[in-house]
This record gives sequence, C-alpha cells and structure tokens, in this order.
Amino acid sequence: MTATTHSRSTERPASTANGVLMLLVGLALLILGPVSITQDPDTAWRVVAGIVTAVAGLLLICGLYSLQPNEGMAILLFGDYRGTDRRTGLRWVLPWYSRKKISLRVRNLTSDKLKVNDRRGNPIEIAANVVWRVEDSAQALFDVDDYQAFVAIQVDTALRDIASHYAYDHGEEGQDSELTLRADAEDVAARLRDELGTRLHAAGLAIDEARLAHLAYAPEIAGVMLRRQQAEAILSARRLIVRGAVAMVENALLDLGERGVVELDEDRKAAMVSNLLVVLCADREAQPVINTGTLYG
Repeated sequence: MTATTHSRSTERPASTANGVLMLLVGLALLILGPVSITQDPDTAWRVVAGIVTAVAGLLLICGLYSLQPNEGMAILLFGDYRGTDRRTGLRWVLPWYSRKKISLRVRNLTSDKLKVNDRRGNPIEIAANVVWRVEDSAQALFDVDDYQAFVAIQVDTALRDIASHYAYDHGEEGQDSELTLRADAEDVAARLRDELGTRLHAAGLAIDEARLAHLAYAPEIAGVMLRRQQAEAILSARRLIVRGAVAMVENALLDLGERGVVELDEDRKAAMVSNLLVVLCADREAQPVINTGTLYG
C-alpha cells in the first residue's frame, strides 16, 4: 500500500489579454455576422460564414471578466491550474478556460467565545480578533477545502493552546514574574499572531494582527474570583501602607535622636512606635487622647 502525499500549490501569474480590445472585436464580429447574412441570404456559404462569425464574437465576449483592486482570478483548463490574474479592469481569457475569483482584501474575524481552562485549570472565556488576508491564491483555493472555515478553526485551536500556556492573572505572592493573559496582553498577542501565522501558512494566508477580544472568568466562578481579586487588592494595599508607616516611624525616631529633641528610653520608643503606627495605618482619623499623667504613673 503506497502512501499519498499532499501536493502543494504555488501561485503564478496567468497569461490573459486586455478585455477592452477583445470586447470591441467580439462586438464587431457579432454585428458583422448578421450583416453578412442579410446582404445575400440566398448564398449558403455566406450564411454559414455569418453564423460562424457571430458565434466567434459571442465566444470572445464569453471570455471577458472584470477585476477590482485586491481581487484575483484563478485560471484553470479542465481542472489544471494555469495561473492567477491580479491585473485590475476588464480582462479576457480563452472562453474554454474556467475561472475562480478570490478576494485578496484584508479581512477581520472575531471568533466566538470559547470556554477553556487556563494554565492553572481555572475555567475562562476567551475570544480573539484576527486581521488576515490571502497571500497565495493557489494555496487558498486548492490546498484546503474552505480557507475561510480553515481560518476560524485554526483561531479556535490557537486560542486553546494559548490558554493552556498562560494563567488568567497573577495568583499567590511570588508568582508576579510569570506572564498572564490579563496583565501581558502584548506578549500574548505576539505569541497568538506567530502561532496563527505558522498554522495558516499552509493555506497561503497571512496574519496582519491578532489580539484577544474578550477575556473573563467563566460565569460559574466569576463571582468567587472577583472577591478573591478584591481581597488580594486590599492585602496588597495594607502591605504598602504598613511598609510606608514603618519607614516613617523609623525616620521620626532617627530625627528625634539626632536633633536631641527628647531622650527616649526603650519603653517610650515602643509606645511612640505603637501610637504612630496606629495613626498611620488606621482606616479612620485618629482621635487625640491627652495624657495628664506619665508613662510610668
């Protein structure tokens, strides 16, 4: 049993002619044929010549086609690819050649929302916006069944792969160095673009831009993860406040000692540190308390 191999197509320019000239010739033959018959309808050879002339003019007109900017026409002869015409305007090819028009314009695809698991196993919803175009018309038409459906399938596959390599967001402390889908959108977009470019190259397609269009936790865990993010934000803010308060207290003690404003023993320093931290870290404004006695009284 012999294994079959995939035959890769390659675009090449087609040999076509100016359609305006062929249109004029075809119209002239269509007019000349009936005129020739009417001049001498009793002569058999003139009738036959007139019919042949009119049919030839009709065949010439049947070979006409038009192309707009960023369009191509693949030319085939009994299924054999003969090239792609990208020249705009009215064009002409022999009428027994079949033709397939293909758009070479830039297209935009927004994928459906996919429910997948990120690298940590959290269910998320993800979608992408992809800007793509046909680069090789022969590959797009003859190497895949439906190149537009092929793009949609490969975008979904690439999104699943991307989600499996990245976490949705930073997790526990110490994991801030890893790349995440939410915090590193540019890096994720670059990887998505490169992966899609590799996948779509086999179909003669090029990727101009690829970005995440939608990213969210799946509905069943969205509420829980939102509360977790809020808690992490509060803890992070608390850590920052405490760190700043400790630095301020330390500077205050150093300044008092260097300037000799007051001599503080260890008990007074501890009380001062406690009071300053309460004032600096409290959620509400501190209420002053006047001490009429002494620290030791």
